[in-house]
Amino acid sequence: MRILRVSLIVLGVVAIAAVAAFYALRPETVTVAAPVRGDAAEVVYATGVVEPETWAKVTALVRERIVELCNCEGKAVERGATLARLDDREAQAVLAELRARQRFAMEELDRLSELAERNVASRQALDRARAEAAQLEALIAGQAARIGSHVLRAPVEGVVLRQDGEVGEIAEPGTILFWVGRPRPLQVVADVNEEDIPRIEVGQRALLRADAFPGQSLEAVVDSITPKGDPVTKTYRVYFALPADSPVLIGMTVEVNVVTRVSKGALLVPAEAVNGDAVFVVDAGNVARRRQLKVGIRGLTEVEVLSGLAEDGRVIVPFPEDLADGARVRAREG
Repeated sequence: MRILRVSLIVLGVVAIAAVAAFYALRPETVTVAAPVRGDAAEVVYATGVVEPETWAKVTALVRERIVELCNCEGKAVERGATLARLDDREAQAVLAELRARQRFAMEELDRLSELAERNVASRQALDRARAEAAQLEALIAGQAARIGSHVLRAPVEGVVLRQDGEVGEIAEPGTILFWVGRPRPLQVVADVNEEDIPRIEVGQRALLRADAFPGQSLEAVVDSITPKGDPVTKTYRVYFALPADSPVLIGMTVEVNVVTRVSKGALLVPAEAVNGDAVFVVDAGNVARRRQLKVGIRGLTEVEVLSGLAEDGRVIVPFPEDLADGARVRAREG
C-alpha cells in the first residue's frame, strides 16, 4: 500500500509538472498589424482662443458707481460713442472749488498788477500771484480730464461684442466693462512653446479642433508671430487667420495643430507598436523578433518608418514590454 501511495504521488507530481510545462511553453497570442503607405505630417500643438482681428477692451479708470449704461450689447456703435457714465458728482464739486479759487486768484492778480504799476506792491508779491493763478489753471485742466474719464466711450467703430456690469455697481479701475470690435474677420491667438517656435513660419497650414464642432474639419493659416516671447511662460504668441466661412465663434477655445512638414507616401506603423525606436515583428515561423528602426515623423497615431522594416512585415501592437526576443507567439491579425 505504501508503494502504491508513493507511486500515485509521483504520478501526480509528474502530471502537474507536465501541465505547467504545457502552459509555460504555449505560444502567447499577440495582435499584429502590417505597415501601410500614407502621408505623415509633423505638427506643432498649441491651444488658442478665437478673437476678432480688430477689437478693444473698455475699462474704468476710476473707482466710481455706474449711473448709466448704453445697453447696446450686440449693436453697432461709432467711435467715440458713449457706452457708460460713472458718478462724477464728487469730481464736479472739486472742479467747482478749483474754479472759485481761480476767480479769487485772478482778482488778486489784477489788484496786485495795478498796485505794482503804482509801485505800491512788490514785484515778488505779483510773481507769487501769477504762479498761483497758473497752478490753479493746471489743476483745473487735470480735474477736467479726470471728469472726462467718468464717461466710457467706444475706442473703435464696430459692434459691442460683450457688456458687463449693471447700473448701481461699483466699477473698479481696470475692470473690463465692454468689448468693442468688428465681428469679422476672425483669428485664433495661441501661445506656442519656445522650443517649437523655430518650426513655425508664416503661411503654414493649421488644423483646428473645437469641442463645439466635433468631427468637423476646421483650418487656419499662420498669419503672424510675435517677435518677442514671454520669458516667464516661455511661449511666443502666434496669430492664425481664419477663413470667412469658419463656423467658430468669438471666445471659443480651439486646439491648433500646425503642419510644419509633410512626408508623402511614407511607410507607417501604429504609434503604440513603437517603443523608442524598437518594434517587435513576427516572422514566418511565428517567432517574435525585436527590431531597431530608423523613424521619421512621429504622429499621435502613426510613426513614419525610414528603414529597418519590410513593407510585408507584421508588427506586434501594442509593444509587448514583457515579451522575450525569439519567443514563439500565435499571431492574430488586428
